Amino acid sequence: MAVEPVVYGASERPPRGDYSRAREDYTCPQNWAAYTEADHDTYRRLYERQSALLPGLASQAFIDALPALGVRDRIPRFDEINERLRPATGWEIVAVPGLIPERPFFDLLAHRRFPVTDWIRSPEEFDYIVEPDVFHDLFGHVPLLFNPVFADYVQRYGQGGLKAHDLGAGELLSRLYWYTIEFGLIREPQGLRAYGAGILSSSGELRHSVTSPRAQRIALDLVRCMRTRYKIDDYQATYFVIESFEQLFEMTAPDFTPIYGSVRSLGELPADASIASDSPITLG
Repeated sequence: MAVEPVVYGASERPPRGDYSRAREDYTCPQNWAAYTEADHDTYRRLYERQSALLPGLASQAFIDALPALGVRDRIPRFDEINERLRPATGWEIVAVPGLIPERPFFDLLAHRRFPVTDWIRSPEEFDYIVEPDVFHDLFGHVPLLFNPVFADYVQRYGQGGLKAHDLGAGELLSRLYWYTIEFGLIREPQGLRAYGAGILSSSGELRHSVTSPRAQRIALDLVRCMRTRYKIDDYQATYFVIESFEQLFEMTAPDFTPIYGSVRSLGELPADASIASDSPITLG
């Protein structure tokens, strides 16, 4: 049975990736042999650029875990990463042709299977790409799946996502994913650091999120986070800051049903909103 392609946001562009290869759960084999030398070179150059930017900007937990990806001069084979990832945290990565719908995405996370897009951007998209590609997913997301606490949080998010989908609250919960797993900041002894994949895989946003005086950084609050819209085509106006991955895991333990009710009653906030109850986090 063929699955339907998925596009990014409200984009009218044709979907990326070959969805004819996908199974009903949207996973597919990684067609490693199809990568060209140019594809491998793009990955190598992206890896070199981003890894050089990490000191002083990325979470130490991420820096420590990055070598677990293995090779850096070519696109890794997913099964080789899984040989290290499964014993570490019980997770595995699975190939997908591109973006996938909400419920299959939640279901994969709930079963400790992280979907990784298997195509890579063109050289013309080296500095900016709208949709996540194999570099974004591997470099940005996978290293922290080797961290037991963060890995447990991602699974808990997937389990909560299945419940949110049935409650019609998937969009609200997606904002938590966006502002933590994709664009989260953490306060470490040395200062603010990035742990979100969307930041870590972007040269410009990595600097902006941690050092720019124009960005708003506030302590993570679940209701505030779920009320806040986000940007998909520009740097984030607001970043939510955690103190530890343990805090993030414990924060998501309660039943979110009453939280969704609070979010709906209070209404949405624009991405750059500032409200009296915010707890600002200063630089340094």
